[in-house]
Amino acid sequence: MADLGVILGDLAAETQTIDDVVAGLPASDWARATPAPGWTVAHQIAHLAWTDQKSLIAVRRPGDWQSELEKALTTENFVDVGAAEGAEKPPRVLLAEWREGREQLADALAALPEGEKIPWYGPPMRAASMATARMMETWAHGQDIFDTFGLDHPATPRLWHIARIGTRTRDFAFKLHSLAPPTEEFRVELAAPDGTTWAFGPEDAEQRLTGSALDFCLVVTQRLHPSDSDLVAKGAGVEEWLTIAQAFAGAPGGGRQPGQRA
Repeated sequence: MADLGVILGDLAAETQTIDDVVAGLPASDWARATPAPGWTVAHQIAHLAWTDQKSLIAVRRPGDWQSELEKALTTENFVDVGAAEGAEKPPRVLLAEWREGREQLADALAALPEGEKIPWYGPPMRAASMATARMMETWAHGQDIFDTFGLDHPATPRLWHIARIGTRTRDFAFKLHSLAPPTEEFRVELAAPDGTTWAFGPEDAEQRLTGSALDFCLVVTQRLHPSDSDLVAKGAGVEEWLTIAQAFAGAPGGGRQPGQRA
């Protein structure tokens, strides 16, 4: 079973890594375009702050969640609208709101009774799953910011959380594209940043995927085109999965084009 305390600690560390970058930026750099079309650095931070606030509603006021779902269904480009509204705020205000919101969410998740389910835009989830999802999304949007400025985003053992959710969302990705998920499990073996190997799936599986944990995480968060990765697929099902892999909820993402992040 996932350890909520460990996940929350890793989430805080990853968030601080991004905070350290944006906190020192001049206001003009918050308006810099990122690899996500139409999104600036401010949009990226605003989206993280917005999602933290939506998560807080789900955790603290689950009875109000139905109205949040209705907003999502009746508002065109719901996520983009939230990011755009936040991006209009002065950077110092946006940064303060992000810091406060993520701290409140961590406290709320830590206080949630064990086993309690949290409503969400997809299936309800437990606190550890929500914390893992926030870790994945924080890392991915942080990657957009690091790429914007040509900075190296340190690969750490925290990537394990993203690799795990990347493998667990395999069937979700197929269904999202109206495809039948493979009936057999895949074996995924990844070279971790610390030199060890992270393995998921049965050891004797015929279809296999190998490569670095970093490239796998970049691919499943659609920050790297599979053809630009070091991932090696064995089996038609694995090859197809790489083209549609998506660890985040929502509609299929556009991803990156070949060579976009060389």
